[in-house]
Parts: sequence; structure tokens; C-alpha cells
Amino acid sequence: AGDGDCGHTHARAARAIQEWMRTRPPPAAPAQLLSALADLLLEKMGGSSGVLYGLFLTAAARPLLNRNDLPAWADAMDAGIEAMQRYGGAAPGDRTMLDSLCAAAQALRALRSPGADLLPVLAAAVQSAEAAAEATKHMEAGAGRASYISSAQLLQPDPGAVAAAAVLRAVLEGLRS
Repeated sequence: AGDGDCGHTHARAARAIQEWMRTRPPPAAPAQLLSALADLLLEKMGGSSGVLYGLFLTAAARPLLNRNDLPAWADAMDAGIEAMQRYGGAAPGDRTMLDSLCAAAQALRALRSPGADLLPVLAAAVQSAEAAAEATKHMEAGAGRASYISSAQLLQPDPGAVAAAAVLRAVLEGLRS
């Protein structure tokens, strides 16, 4: 679906995060954590995914500067997606990681409801992201590296969408444990 580096890029990011966590405790404040992750991914991940995740995390940190309630996390997701769209030029339906992230964001908006329960909402968001990633299999690529390839050759879901859903699943599993 591109030049084949999506898995390598995400593996490089995972190794960098693991090493970072071994050498120092991550910041406790959510905004500082997301900003530190943004810096780390911009430096270590590489590729367009590293830049896009860096933009996403930098923008997502802003709503969490003075708040840490559940609605702030929905705002953070929306802010991150808006930054990716503004600077990356893709939109939902373009067969990119935004398809997964936007589906998750839609589900995460339930965090703005009084009495929202984080884990069930996040589980629904992960399911939405995974379904959206699978749906990219049948989309015409409108952005990203897959847009340079004939749609007849695009037989698998978009790797970036699958990876974004996997990241969200990892967050959910981490919070559950």
C-alpha cells in the first residue's frame, strides 16, 4: 500500500518509547506526556508517520494543559486530528490513518456526556477504529503513499489505519492492566 515501511517505522517508534521508559519515568501530567511523546516520535520514528503523530500529539496536548477530565480527552483527540488534517492534507475517506482516528474520535465524543465511563467508551472507540481500518481495504486512496499505486493493487487495509487502530488498542490494554 506504499513503499512498505509502515511496519518498520512503527516498530522503530515502539522501540524508542520502550527505551525512553526504561531510562526515565514518563511525565505524570497528560499534556507533558503527550508533548514528550511528540518530541520523541519526531526525533526517532521517522517517515511521514512520525511527523503526523508528532503533529497529532502536540496539538492533543493543548486541551490537556489545564484540564484532565474526560471531556478534555475527547477535545484532545479532536485537536490532534484537526492538526493532522490541516498539515497533512488528508481527510476521512482518503484511505489513511485518519480513517481509524476519526472513527475513534466519533466514539470518544461520548466522554463529553455526564457520567461517562472511560474504559467502555475507549473500548467502543477501539472497535470503531479497527472497523474503519478494515473498511479502508475497499477505498480508493486519496492521500498518502497508497495514492501513488493503482487501486487494483491495493488488496489489504491501509497500513497506517491498521497501525493507528493498533496503537489505540495498546492504550486500552495498558489502561486495563
